[in-house]
Amino acid sequence: MLLKTLRHYLKPYAGSLAIVFLLKIIETIAVLSLPTLNADIINDGVVTGDTDKIWSLGGQMLAITVVQGVVAVIGTYLSSRAAMGLGRAMRKDIFNHVQRFNLEEVSRFGAPSLITRSTNDIQQVQMVVFMASTMMLMAPIMLVGGTVMALRVDVPLSALLLVLIPLLLVVVGVLMSRLLPHFQVMQSRIDRVNLVMREQIQGVRVIRAFVRQKERGQVFTEANDSLTRTSMSIGRLFAILMPSVTVIMNLASIGVMWFGGLRINDGQMEVGDLTAFLNYIMQILFSVMIAVMLVTILPRAQVAAGRFQEVMAVDPAIKAPAEPTHLPAPGGAAGTRGRHVKLDNVTFRYPGADSRVLADINIDMAPGTTTAFIGSTGSGKTTLANLLPRLLDVTEGSVSVDGVDVRDLDPHELRENVATVPQKAYLFSGTIRSTLQHGRQDATDAELWQALEAAQAAGFVQALDDGLDHEVDQGGVNFSGGQRQRLAIARALVRRAGVYVFDDSFSALDYATDARLRAGLPQATGGATIVVVAQRVASVRNADQIVVLDEGHVVGVGTHNELMDTCPTYAEIVLSQISAEEAA
Repeated sequence: MLLKTLRHYLKPYAGSLAIVFLLKIIETIAVLSLPTLNADIINDGVVTGDTDKIWSLGGQMLAITVVQGVVAVIGTYLSSRAAMGLGRAMRKDIFNHVQRFNLEEVSRFGAPSLITRSTNDIQQVQMVVFMASTMMLMAPIMLVGGTVMALRVDVPLSALLLVLIPLLLVVVGVLMSRLLPHFQVMQSRIDRVNLVMREQIQGVRVIRAFVRQKERGQVFTEANDSLTRTSMSIGRLFAILMPSVTVIMNLASIGVMWFGGLRINDGQMEVGDLTAFLNYIMQILFSVMIAVMLVTILPRAQVAAGRFQEVMAVDPAIKAPAEPTHLPAPGGAAGTRGRHVKLDNVTFRYPGADSRVLADINIDMAPGTTTAFIGSTGSGKTTLANLLPRLLDVTEGSVSVDGVDVRDLDPHELRENVATVPQKAYLFSGTIRSTLQHGRQDATDAELWQALEAAQAAGFVQALDDGLDHEVDQGGVNFSGGQRQRLAIARALVRRAGVYVFDDSFSALDYATDARLRAGLPQATGGATIVVVAQRVASVRNADQIVVLDEGHVVGVGTHNELMDTCPTYAEIVLSQISAEEAA
């Protein structure tokens, strides 16, 4: 998964990485030449007392060091640009991909996990790219070059490498085999901490209202402790790994000094050559240590790339057809934009569920009319509302707008024509103006105030010191439930859609505000087709047709008066809320 991800996202930076590779070769050659020059200074300058030789060779070393520094800076810049570019592209792709998920696909992963995969997991892949291009590219060149240079200095002494390198690889291999499972567990436990934190923050008022701070604190403590235990296990393995590598490197130094001293004593080696050989041994082992550093982050990056690809591999169930059909121009009276909506034998079942949420629904909604859906909790009202803008796809049957099956339309075009106000009025952070312009970006202030008037929200917005420029906190938490609902309704009215779906969108309004809003909707929507989902009888009784749902089946269709006479289920709902006199 990691290689697949890197191949795809590093293509635009192939040229830059090729330059980095060449620069690393130059940098490595520079590094490898310094010990030899240092040995020459000792052998030909210090030992013989030749000052000119020392200055000459010292100047060469200084020039090579400057070149090495310049090359390293350029290489690091190009490497960081590639790593940051890869991260930017991955975040953009996963964000755009998740935007196409339907409700079931989002819940399959969960919002906290999707956030972790979009941030923490991508950071792990970025780190591997940066480390590999800045250090790992240099490691094999240094290993080969250092070995060649060490053999040039003294072949018999180079036999130490036959012991040191396998020993180092065995130690690293054993420890890394233990680290990989821990990294896999760690990512899932980060997801769990994010989930608990998100629930804790969003549900803080419920927690306080029910005095459950202690219990929720315990839930977080358990998730936090699980993550800490995994992190500690990884830390303990790292605590063993680095000292083990250091011990091997120190043993290498001792071995070189011991056996090198013996060879100098026998006249088979010069002091400067021993110094150079020691430097080459350290460079060889350092290159192995660099590889170790990458290997320590590689398993986590492998897990992270797998989690990223797991999201990207999901083929969204709801997507535009290869050759989408376009909606015809609205066919209503002049100046109206109502659409003809039809549900034909609609059946819906959630993936993996045995029972149907909706069964054999047949409803015809004429342009410019208001159709209301009412029923007990769990009767399928919200599911049906989600089918109209194609947030869900029917299992059987069809939903059509002006005779075109919604599955034959580009979802973007469909949703431009179907404005939905969901059950939970969610507002994005910004201002009231930017919130309303989510409905239509080019809407003028006059149009925004017109929508606010229709949504019965102009009064409280005018009362704010900064009016349309008043700040909206994330989720709209600085407004009451009724104010959020009215702003969400105004946002939909700005859309100028052909169909408006109000999914229990009047529940937080008082009866007088509800009545005024509904009375003004036909004019405010420009003769659009209105769909109202509600549990409150007052919100539906004046609709052109009322559809009564019971356990996913239609048990009555008609006006309020007709249903009171012909549909016992509707009569029961009505009489549970108002008196018989009021119902009549």
